[in-house]
Amino acid sequence: MKSIGFNIRAGEWLRLVLSWRLLWPGWLPLRQLQPLAVWVSPAALLLVWYWAARQQWVPEQILPAPAAVWESFLDLINSGELQDNLSISLFRLLVGFGIGAVSGLLVGVLLAISPGVRAYLGLTFEMLRHIPTLVLIPMLILLLGIGETFKIVILVKAVFFPVAQAATDAVRNIPRGFIEVGRVYQLKPWDFYRTILLPATVPPVLTGMRIALGRAWLILVAVELLAADAGIGQMMEFARQMLRLDIVLVGVVLTGVIGFSLDKSLRLVERRLMRWRPE
Repeated sequence: MKSIGFNIRAGEWLRLVLSWRLLWPGWLPLRQLQPLAVWVSPAALLLVWYWAARQQWVPEQILPAPAAVWESFLDLINSGELQDNLSISLFRLLVGFGIGAVSGLLVGVLLAISPGVRAYLGLTFEMLRHIPTLVLIPMLILLLGIGETFKIVILVKAVFFPVAQAATDAVRNIPRGFIEVGRVYQLKPWDFYRTILLPATVPPVLTGMRIALGRAWLILVAVELLAADAGIGQMMEFARQMLRLDIVLVGVVLTGVIGFSLDKSLRLVERRLMRWRPE
């Protein structure tokens, strides 16, 4: 069939229609607005949420409107309930992550540099590393109850193995030339660790810590949903029992925001510590 009108193929028409530059004003540089692109998807999600609640596609008791969730958020702040639960959760996370990260770093380095430690602990380490953390919850509840010790142990397990594995891989992957330089200069053990081992292992270890921190936060909220008397997860579970889905959504959004903030914070620390690395 012969085309009518402009002699332009269908693919070219589609390219022209989808081109932003045809509709974008020349006086407004597109590159300057690129930092705002990260907010497009959250704004679109919020708009869909608002429209779905307004049209009542889902009953109001199940999907409250964004305005109702915002009002509940302000009420929780004014009553102090949100701050109390959040401080408890973050304290648990800080303690569990600290213990797990330090112990994982030490064990990971020992597994990498000591054949004896690797011979005695290597197999057990690999087997325990592949056991999902949440699977241990019923057994740990029976052994430790639902107190703070139970939650800290769960967090330590969630953090310990990723950090230990990252440290082990980092030490094993140190370039052989670095080690030879240390031997040529006859560096003392402390100087070897400070000038060769530490700089070579910091980047992968920080990546492992960042992954472990995100995993620990998610597991903490899940544990608080199941067995806790305080915390963000417990606040969400109590609200669910009271059919307060607006408070549940406050907890859901807050969980995502905190997890995102923790990840970005560790990324910032990683960039600052890596300034010494050559390009």
